[in-house]
Amino acid sequence: QVQLVESGGGLVQAGGSLRLSCAASGSIFSINAMGWYRQAPGKQRELVARITSGGSTNYADSVKGRFTIFRDNAKNTVYLQMNSLKPEDTAVYYCNAKVVTTTVLVGMNYWGKGTLVTVSS
Repeated sequence: QVQLVESGGGLVQAGGSLRLSCAASGSIFSINAMGWYRQAPGKQRELVARITSGGSTNYADSVKGRFTIFRDNAKNTVYLQMNSLKPEDTAVYYCNAKVVTTTVLVGMNYWGKGTLVTVSS
């Protein structure tokens, strides 16, 4: 099994910064893409940023230039640096990873439980 544990959420004023972390653990053989999604109240979950094992990234238009995703492959950890936060960034942020485990040698999607980010105006 694989567990993804997020940390770093909280309350911040508009214009502030937060860094989210997500550490993967368990029977990991390799991790392909890792990403961050978010879900605001009454809205569907949406992709925020994604990074491949080779380091290629893509971002939602709404966060380009403000958020940066990066990963530490040695630690099986992905980060999301969020700057110039806006009230509309308020949401529960979920970590996602496509993981190949030592028992099932096919990449499967795993999700964290989420961390709440609240941006006050």
